[in-house]
Amino acid sequence: MAETRRRLRSSTVVLGGMGVLAAALSACGSDPDRRCVDRDSYDYINGYKIVADKNCKPGTSSAGKNRKTGKTKVTDADWYYDADVSGGWADDGTFSRSEAVDRGGFGCSGSGSGGG
Repeated sequence: MAETRRRLRSSTVVLGGMGVLAAALSACGSDPDRRCVDRDSYDYINGYKIVADKNCKPGTSSAGKNRKTGKTKVTDADWYYDADVSGGWADDGTFSRSEAVDRGGFGCSGSGSGGG
C-alpha cells in the first residue's frame, strides 16, 4: 500500500510539473492585448480614441467623409498594445508589438529588466 501511495504522489508531481511547463510556454507565445486606435486623435488627458478593428486591417485606411453618413473616416488607424482602456480611449501603451510582448515568466526569452 505504501508503494501505491508513493507512485501516486510521484506521478502527480510529474503531471503537475508538465502542466506548469505547458502554461509557461504557451504564455510566452501569446499575443498582447491590443486596440485599434486613430493615431490622429491623441488627447493629452485621454490618450488615443479607440476605433473599430476593421480600420486596422491592411489596406483599409482612407481619408475624407462618407457621403451617406457624413462621418469622417479614420485616416491613420493602427494597433495600440497593452494600453489602459477607459471610456473608449486607450493610453499608456505602445504601437510596437515586440515591446508589448510579455517578457516575464519562466522560459521566456529576454526576461527581466536590465539592471545597472
